[in-house]
Amino acid sequence: METNCKNCPFNSKAAAMLSDGSFEQLSANHLVLKFKKGDAIIKQGMYSTNVVFLRTGLAKIHLAGPYHEQIVKLVKAPTYLGLPTTFGDKINQYSVTAVSEVEVCFIDVEVFQTILNENREFSHEIILELCRNELESFHRCANRTQKLLRGNFADALLEFSDRIFMSDTFVLPLSQVELANLVDTSRESISRLLSEFDKDGIIGMKGKQIEILDKKSLKLISQNG
Repeated sequence: METNCKNCPFNSKAAAMLSDGSFEQLSANHLVLKFKKGDAIIKQGMYSTNVVFLRTGLAKIHLAGPYHEQIVKLVKAPTYLGLPTTFGDKINQYSVTAVSEVEVCFIDVEVFQTILNENREFSHEIILELCRNELESFHRCANRTQKLLRGNFADALLEFSDRIFMSDTFVLPLSQVELANLVDTSRESISRLLSEFDKDGIIGMKGKQIEILDKKSLKLISQNG
């Protein structure tokens, strides 16, 4: 699947800063592919030769730890994937896997580097995105280590609602095993928390569909940890 990058409806905020010449370079040096849920987009340990842009859909970032795979966070389109590892190491330091059906744009890394060098405003927006992601990682790390399980679980539900789906009604994008991995607990604990939150009227459940019924209480649980 090929596209004219200037007319792409999924362009990032940074792309708005590009010149017509840069868009022509991108159009001639990229490839758009579709991935199914569960497909690997980026594999840890593999050599990185492309800048990866998530056009549509939802993906999870995860990496191999000393004992097991750890889900770091969920990301939704449109966003760049793997920029720190692409430019900082050349070897992918983590994996990215599709959580839903996704479309991904692969851009030749040397062409992308040229565009960065030739477009100051574009480079500035990319740096801002990297900074925001780093700060988010710091806060996420502090919350995970200092909050109790109920607080971390409330954080996950609020993130799904406020950042991922922009709705108080959504279908859980992860299995209970994956959700447990995300908040550093067991599947049994996630099942228990879902039942408790449902019984307390904080959420309503129908299969994997969640409706947040009492967001004020959910935020209090998040704040109190």
